[in-house]
Amino acid sequence: MRRSLPRRRRSTGKQQQLPPLQPPPRWLAGTAVALLAVCLLGLFSTEIADSDFWWHLKTGQYIAVQRSLPAPDPFAYTTALKGDAVAYFNLTHEWLSQLMLYLIYAGAGFGGVIIVRAALLAAVCGLSGFLAARLTGSLYAGLAAAIAAASIAVHFAADRPALVTFLGVAVLVTLLELRRWRWAAPVLMLIWANCHGGFFLGWVVLLAYCAGEDRRRLWPVAASSIAISGLNPNGFGVLPTLLDYRRSELTASLVEWRPPPLWGPPYGFDVLLYAAVIVLAISWRRVRLPHWAMFISFAAASLLAFRNIMLIGFLAPVLIAAYWPLSFRAPRVLAWAAPALIGAALLAGVSTGAFFQLRVAAWSVPEAAAEWLRAHHAVRRMFNTYEQGGYWIWRLWPQERVFIDGRALSEPLYREYQRILFNDGSYADQVAGPRAELLDQYGIQVVVMNTLDYVSGALYPLALALANPSTPDWQLVYEDAQEVIFMRHLPADIPAIPDKFGRVLRHLDAECEAYIAHSPDTPLCARTLGDYWLRNGVKDRGRRMFQLYLQHAQTPDLEVERRLQQLR
Repeated sequence: MRRSLPRRRRSTGKQQQLPPLQPPPRWLAGTAVALLAVCLLGLFSTEIADSDFWWHLKTGQYIAVQRSLPAPDPFAYTTALKGDAVAYFNLTHEWLSQLMLYLIYAGAGFGGVIIVRAALLAAVCGLSGFLAARLTGSLYAGLAAAIAAASIAVHFAADRPALVTFLGVAVLVTLLELRRWRWAAPVLMLIWANCHGGFFLGWVVLLAYCAGEDRRRLWPVAASSIAISGLNPNGFGVLPTLLDYRRSELTASLVEWRPPPLWGPPYGFDVLLYAAVIVLAISWRRVRLPHWAMFISFAAASLLAFRNIMLIGFLAPVLIAAYWPLSFRAPRVLAWAAPALIGAALLAGVSTGAFFQLRVAAWSVPEAAAEWLRAHHAVRRMFNTYEQGGYWIWRLWPQERVFIDGRALSEPLYREYQRILFNDGSYADQVAGPRAELLDQYGIQVVVMNTLDYVSGALYPLALALANPSTPDWQLVYEDAQEVIFMRHLPADIPAIPDKFGRVLRHLDAECEAYIAHSPDTPLCARTLGDYWLRNGVKDRGRRMFQLYLQHAQTPDLEVERRLQQLR
């Protein structure tokens, strides 16, 4: 029996037309933008852990109360003796940011400071997304650009005046791209020039756009903006000071002034920089001259110093979206997927506690040691570590002034600070040589310190020197997981802690472990201590610290792995 085939329908000469697809509801776009804004606020609302925050805050308080700039320096007893050419600039070039920071703290506490910081960074990312969406006509290009910018901005979630420079660049580029409200540029430059020394980047942006197609109308705006930016405590001295920074031994020791890594595992900066280079090279005929000029300038600045990579973080997503060589039509499902994915990220951040951490990171500051000093009235001429100087300014001034802090006011002082910490490599574990001379020269009676540099992993030999039984004039009077305090010429009401050398040796491991528990991305102190213990024949402790280091190391360390194998 033959199976009958279905009959083919006769053609009527007219093709059947499917009903047009309904566009996604408009509220989806607004929902995606709103969710992303809240998500960015949460992402950048991390707890306060930056060591420089404290001296910025105290400087703002000083300006508010004294109604004057903090020059000469009121906070360190060494700077009057060791000040150099850039000291005045460092003391005054961020005064308006510092004042606003203190006023925010005075009105809304630490939580308010964190929210304002998050809003500044979210605004930079939002403006990157806005420009990408405007230049492409695609909301989804804008969302992607904002998220890409956030991958860099997350490295700058710290309460520093430098955030004003990132926002200033973003706002100025937006004004010039829109070709509207250009009258606001001089006002922006005046405020910016009194908030942070990076305002000269505004000159770069203005001159880049003056090379474009609208140069005749823009030159008067650019000239007036550059001229008015000279109304700040240092005038146009920012450029020679910047050259001094580049030649500075002290500046060279800071991670933020070093070039970013380019050949390690890819992260946001690598991806955006390389992608922008490829896209601009492919579409070079279409690229506008101002965009070329800004990209080259910002890339050069970023490659010189890690602290500048946010410039590429803002600009590269815009240029990638604007000059992407392939056509792309967003699928309909993306209208629903975008808010769903962003909402899921927001929910995950809130539920895990990663978002909206409106507090100070207690593990990052020696609060208990500060309370002990104040309770025992033990504040005398003190020596402190560079990274903790800002916190001591906040907690102890005006009763006590610090030896050194993160304001980087003096090259000669920094060299003497290194001699006290390391004793020039000779007699590193003894109070002898240059160390003893400098301690006496400055009349130091109290040493308040952490024993490790967490970024480089370096061990500070000064703590072992003061704990050495051969130095009976120095006594250990306080110790916790963050801090040790030594004093000489003890008052009768402050007892010495017995077995100071053994106590400090135990402290080394405890301090490193406590820090890694809160900041697992910086485990180098464990590597240093593993090596220290093995050199001194303490194999169990050396093995334990090496294992701790390898658990958190970002890249394989074959040397440590080999040494561990030899211990088994």
